[in-house]
Amino acid sequence: MKRSLRVGVIGYAHSHIDYHVNSFLKLGDQVTWVASADNAPLIQPISEVRGTRIGWRREIEAKVPFGRIYEDWRAMLDNEQFDVMLVCADNAMHGEVCEAILRRGIHVITEKPMADTLQQALRMVRAAREGNAHLVVNWPSTWWPEVRHAYTLIQQGEIGHLFKVTHRNTDSLGPLSYGQQMTDIERGYEWWYHEKAGGGAMLDYCCYGACLSRWFFGAKADAAWGIKARFDGFFGDAEDYATITARYPSGIAIVEGSWTTVNTGIPSGPIFYGTKGTLVIEKDRSLRTYATRHKQDADKIHEVPPLPEGRQDIAQEFLHYLATGELHPTLDLPVNIDAMAMLDAGIRSAVSGKMEQVNDKYWCIG
Repeated sequence: MKRSLRVGVIGYAHSHIDYHVNSFLKLGDQVTWVASADNAPLIQPISEVRGTRIGWRREIEAKVPFGRIYEDWRAMLDNEQFDVMLVCADNAMHGEVCEAILRRGIHVITEKPMADTLQQALRMVRAAREGNAHLVVNWPSTWWPEVRHAYTLIQQGEIGHLFKVTHRNTDSLGPLSYGQQMTDIERGYEWWYHEKAGGGAMLDYCCYGACLSRWFFGAKADAAWGIKARFDGFFGDAEDYATITARYPSGIAIVEGSWTTVNTGIPSGPIFYGTKGTLVIEKDRSLRTYATRHKQDADKIHEVPPLPEGRQDIAQEFLHYLATGELHPTLDLPVNIDAMAMLDAGIRSAVSGKMEQVNDKYWCIG
């Protein structure tokens, strides 16, 4: 009889922990929930509402049949046996936490972005190699069928040569603007709003465009220019608006991250520009080609097929990966290292005021 997958959780900082856990709960008795712990917060929270790390931890530990709850995640690693760990720590803690897990030969699924700097991302990669363990980075956009189909259409020549990718996150007032009743003081004690914890709109939202543009262009960006601003969120020192313009060998990407947008009324994308037309993911998630000059309506509205059976969420995909060695490119290391390198260059550029080189694992400088 095949043994169930021994799963643990470390970190309740990122709100997407709920998605990770729910995906694995669907596997039923294929999973044994071993233990749970939070990492020590870099910013000590005071609010307990749903959506905060305290709120998520309380809710998830109440609904998941963990064998044991720990306050010290390192003690948990010392005392328990795991096959895979779900990590949703503060962005700036990804390197330290994931390194400790991976060196023990435990697989890791962590939430986007991969880390807060390229150096920390490479630290995770080294640990995965030394521990002979898998490191997977989850992206919500990986599970959007319209994004997958857009990639297929572009590979088939739907819009000719792809030369530009744009992405702007959907209308958002920040990570804690989805019904949470919080005071400004309470928000100020959440890690999202502090640079030292890896908070801010650039890492939170520009990361989507970094990943998608890298996947669609099929190469690492060469250089990036980044801007950070704080227009409305004075809860901490992190930016609430950011943009990165990146130069690729065969095109450009313009990605925006905003925690200050009530509504736009226009598509946020991603939008793909080619020599024969433009492929747009609309606000209603429909996928349309615009290929006739001055025409307002789309030339084509594409029927979007569902995701492959048995590979429709992160838990299913991970089991498929263990069984076949096949993993969607946006979850794998080559795309994520390059996306992290682009973000890293954007962050450095926002400080220097100059376009910065996008480094890689060989030239990790600056």
